[in-house]
Amino acid sequence: MMVGVIILALIVAGVAYYAGSAIARKKVLDDLVKKREDARTIIEEARKNADSILKEAELQSKDLLIKTRAEMEKEFSRRRREIEEFERKLRRREDNLEKRAEYISMKEQEIEKQNRELQKLQESIEAKRKEVEAMFEEASKRLQEISGLTREQAREQLMESVYKEMRKDVAKLVADMETQAREEAEARAREIIATAIQRQAAEYVYDNSVSVVSLPSDDMKGRIIGREGRNIRAFEAATGVDVIVDDTPEVVVVSSLNPIRREIAKMALEKLVADGRIHPARIEEMVKRSEHEVENKIRDLGRQAVNELGLGEVHPDIVKMIGRLKYRTSYSQNVYHHSLEVAYISGIIAAELGLDEKLARRAGLLHDIGKAVDHEVEGSHTEIGYDVVRRYREPEEVLVAIRDHHSDKPSNIYAVIVQAADALSAARPGARREMYEAYVKRVEELEEIAGSFEGVEKAYAVQAGREVRVIVNPDSLSDEECVLLAREIAKKIESDMRYPGEIKVVVIRERRSVDYAR
Repeated sequence: MMVGVIILALIVAGVAYYAGSAIARKKVLDDLVKKREDARTIIEEARKNADSILKEAELQSKDLLIKTRAEMEKEFSRRRREIEEFERKLRRREDNLEKRAEYISMKEQEIEKQNRELQKLQESIEAKRKEVEAMFEEASKRLQEISGLTREQAREQLMESVYKEMRKDVAKLVADMETQAREEAEARAREIIATAIQRQAAEYVYDNSVSVVSLPSDDMKGRIIGREGRNIRAFEAATGVDVIVDDTPEVVVVSSLNPIRREIAKMALEKLVADGRIHPARIEEMVKRSEHEVENKIRDLGRQAVNELGLGEVHPDIVKMIGRLKYRTSYSQNVYHHSLEVAYISGIIAAELGLDEKLARRAGLLHDIGKAVDHEVEGSHTEIGYDVVRRYREPEEVLVAIRDHHSDKPSNIYAVIVQAADALSAARPGARREMYEAYVKRVEELEEIAGSFEGVEKAYAVQAGREVRVIVNPDSLSDEECVLLAREIAKKIESDMRYPGEIKVVVIRERRSVDYAR
């Protein structure tokens, strides 16, 4: 019984296992069928994509082929044009070579012809020479027979006679040549000097011992003086100058024999007037600021002179001393402008003589450098300048020119050139101011001419005679007539006076109404 049950169970289990395997196999088959369909779909899509990609690749290859063909055609055209241009150039060169070959051939023929003619000429000359030698021999024999002298004796007598005659001729020729050389040297020297003067026409600026500061109004004079004169005393103590406040309208005069102090004082006073705040502390501040500006200006002037002349490297101390010459005068001539002019003239003379123009300009600029410090050091300005410049290793030619430009026997050619240029600059008409009496006479004449016109009440010269101010009666002349009066006075001054530079004519017409409240 038990065995039957077990068998039955095994049978049921086998049936069940078989049924499950069949179901599993069916599922696997279904999956395989599905995958096969999916694979078929993928293959179809891949085939379609491949067709599309192939078509697109064909189109791109066609486009690329078209573009490549077009570029090749362009490159071919360009190369063809280059080849044609090269061929044209080559043909031109061949034509030129042919022309040159023809020209050379023609020249060779001409040279050959000239050689033949020259050969004939040489042959003719040789024949003539032989004839002359034969004639000379025959004449010599006859002369010996006639004179009874041998050839050597006749030659000696002839040479002695010729020598005596030639000595006289040579002596006369030497004397004539010396006279001619002297005349030509003098003429050449005059020409060089004239050229130097014509090419260097500098303006002259005269320096006085006073400077004039313009004021916006006469009320500013009281502020400059200050309470009980404290402002003007503080200003004079800080600057070392004298401040002159007189009745001249709207001006104040700064007086000092030291031009640098006077320039500092003038600059400081102009700053104070422009600022309006005038008191001792402000005065001291403005004076210090002006001193600094003047120092900078001195250096700038020195650099400007060196750059204008193209001298290259110059020691900063020498540059500063050159700038100080701007505030130094000699016989009323500004030494800075005088030195520049001497430098230009020296360079021109050196160029005319074939010498170093730059070295001559350097010597001319520094020839009066001792005057920048001669008030601080004892000795002449030539000795001082020589000692000062020697410390900075200037060329020997420059040192000798500084030392010898006033000497009777200059030691080198550059000293001679600087001496001549210095004399030209100092002696030129108008270079140095006339004597004081002539100056006063000119100012009086200027005021007299301005006061001689009708309607003029007063006339006085200002700005060292460079300006004349004319006050007219407002009842006698109108504003329009004042314009004509200024022109007439200027014309009269031009025709009747001689003066350097220009003179400014200012005609003043004003009406003042005065009343009193009681």
